[in-house]
Amino acid sequence: MRKEWADLSPDEKREERFKQWLSPLDVKFSSMEAEKGYKERATRFIKAIKLEEPDRVPVILPAAFFPAYHAGITLQTAIYDYDELSHAWLKFLHDFDMDTFFGPALILPGKVFEALDYKLYKWPGHGLSSDVSSYQFVEGEYMKADEYDALLQDPSDFWLRTYLPRVFGAFEPFQKLSPFTTIVEIPTAYFMPYTMADVQDSLQALIDAGRETEKWLEAVGEVGRASLESGYPSIWGGLAKAPFDTLGDTLRGTQGIMTDMYRQPDKLLEAVERITPLTIKAAVASADSARCPVVMMPLHKGADGFMSGKQYETFYWPTLKKVIMALIGEGIVPMLFAEGSYNTRLEIIKDLPRGAVIWYFDQTNMAKAKEVLGGTACIAGNVPVSMLCTGTPQTVKEYCRQLIEVVGKGGGYILAGGANMDEGNPDNLRAMMAAATEYGVYK
Repeated sequence: MRKEWADLSPDEKREERFKQWLSPLDVKFSSMEAEKGYKERATRFIKAIKLEEPDRVPVILPAAFFPAYHAGITLQTAIYDYDELSHAWLKFLHDFDMDTFFGPALILPGKVFEALDYKLYKWPGHGLSSDVSSYQFVEGEYMKADEYDALLQDPSDFWLRTYLPRVFGAFEPFQKLSPFTTIVEIPTAYFMPYTMADVQDSLQALIDAGRETEKWLEAVGEVGRASLESGYPSIWGGLAKAPFDTLGDTLRGTQGIMTDMYRQPDKLLEAVERITPLTIKAAVASADSARCPVVMMPLHKGADGFMSGKQYETFYWPTLKKVIMALIGEGIVPMLFAEGSYNTRLEIIKDLPRGAVIWYFDQTNMAKAKEVLGGTACIAGNVPVSMLCTGTPQTVKEYCRQLIEVVGKGGGYILAGGANMDEGNPDNLRAMMAAATEYGVYK
């Protein structure tokens, strides 16, 4: 008799998710060769994750925004013209050999965020010149130092009536709303703010944003379907963050959260604990929806130099580990993108189940990472983005060869960039694939 999901062990759940990944629902492959190629590519990653030797080292091409420039358009054009966006990413799919395809989901729907007066980012055509090749995060204290109690008491209410009005100009009238979480039998008072013209305008802005987002989703979905039908699996089943980073990036800002570690450490610890189950719930839902077992977790403020080892073990790692372990318990594979360097963190982060996570490194010493983590975790990275943008194909290929020889030994390695390449020589991406096919074959 088939077990219920709740009765499966973490390993059994992960195997079920791997099966779903290998056999995607409602995908009509363009040919038998495409279907065969899809299974080969997905299997390549699955074996690397499980610390086994696949046929060869798998590759993640670091090309988040690169397809726009490869197609001869700017990032601004991709942000505002969904037809051009779709064309550019389909051209990239056609022009490059790869093991996994990363679609245009990170391209902001510019018209949506402009209409809502989004303040957390600047982008080409909105705060940045048209020739800029990336976004710019706008650092700020979107939660004040004395607002921890409000967040802890009711996170949803804080988000709706305090945070959103600060980061979306269109939602400023939400400050006038009554708390939805007030328990009353006859909620007439709830509806009074909706008689106000500015509140009604905010709700209309939401409706308009939804309609525009639908157009953006149609273009992104077209590219996603084409990539699957052509035989290229996605290795992105959702996004999650360390609870400390949610506070430090999105709410308190870097300066704010760093001072909180000294001035109100107990409130900070209570807040990251409060955020942890919300993070877990959202990440599981995203993986379930995507039917891909890998959830990307970019780690921002835990890198060497941001805080001491003691602070890392006090404020950062405990709740991050809780998120990781909860996802593992649901059969999900966290892909932990350690931005910057993690050389002083390796002994701490090795305490995880074998073959359950991917540690994706940016600037960490890869030989040391292999030595410390190689027996427990799949390792990915760390081809320098500077080399990918300005180096020669020969330099890139040689660097990749050395990585494969050191980190790929015995399996458990995914060749990837330390960060994404936006502009540069397309032959440098081809050099990465060439290195894997020439030097990364397991006998």
